[in-house]
Amino acid sequence: MVSREELAQRKSNSQIAVGVGLAANIALAVAKLAAGLAGRSSALLSDAINSTSDIVYYLVVAALVRTAAKPADQEHPYGHTQMESIASLVVGAFVLATAVAILWDNAVNVFQMATGKTAPHEIGVVALWVALATVAIKTGLSWWTRGRGRRQNNSVLAALGDDHANDVAASAAVAVGILLARRGYAWVDPLAGAIVGLVIFRTGLRILRNSTTELMDAVPSQGLAREIRANLADIAAIRQIEEIHAHRFGPFLVVNLTIGLDGSLSIREGDEICTQIEERLYETMPEIRMVYVHYHPPRAGSSAIGVVPRRLSGGDS
Repeated sequence: MVSREELAQRKSNSQIAVGVGLAANIALAVAKLAAGLAGRSSALLSDAINSTSDIVYYLVVAALVRTAAKPADQEHPYGHTQMESIASLVVGAFVLATAVAILWDNAVNVFQMATGKTAPHEIGVVALWVALATVAIKTGLSWWTRGRGRRQNNSVLAALGDDHANDVAASAAVAVGILLARRGYAWVDPLAGAIVGLVIFRTGLRILRNSTTELMDAVPSQGLAREIRANLADIAAIRQIEEIHAHRFGPFLVVNLTIGLDGSLSIREGDEICTQIEERLYETMPEIRMVYVHYHPPRAGSSAIGVVPRRLSGGDS
């Protein structure tokens, strides 16, 4: 099972990352809104909407991260770490919704400028400086958050790091659009806002794909099976590894094994071998948090198979 120390560390790192990101997004949303209005930049105002939506889903993610850190209980014997995947799903949904709104608004602005319904106007330099500052700040946040996510194998931090990277690309497009608009190409400013929407949409799809993969129990079948067999290869008492089943709980795995042992062994001897298997897998594969082993005499003609993901309700050992 996941130790209390591990859960506390994950909770602390996640809350720090969420808190820093939330503070940064609040400051940037205010700065972008003020500079966008003062500089009359639709691209920067779109970016301000992006930051405002970030604030909303950061608050949602913060609540879900606290839930994910709760230890196992009677109703959730494997813990609450799947809430991290749900938090990632929330992030992806907000990102997609924001992308559609930004893309539509700026597409309308480009069309109105192209048809002469909206007159071009000069964009203030303050908008350019705020866009460039956003690029610098978000680059640092993306690098920092992704690093923490990789070290913890934490899907929600990885999603937030992707969102920071998304903001870098979006703000860079805004800065280029403002720069060209100030040089006489006014239509480039709303076009940059539309590009922001496309970049955000692509990132939202990626976050949703990753989070739904975890929630749907998609584990690496052949790779995981090979690794488990390799780690148990020197346990001579195992005559056959008949089945390997796995279920994902957040970043962790629960594994069910069905093995063949010498039928003349006593129940105590079989139990000792199962305990050896469990300890070996816990030691060599940190992502495994629980192992169930069922054993019986080898079955003639039975062959080992790959990983079959399934929902677990218990096991024999």
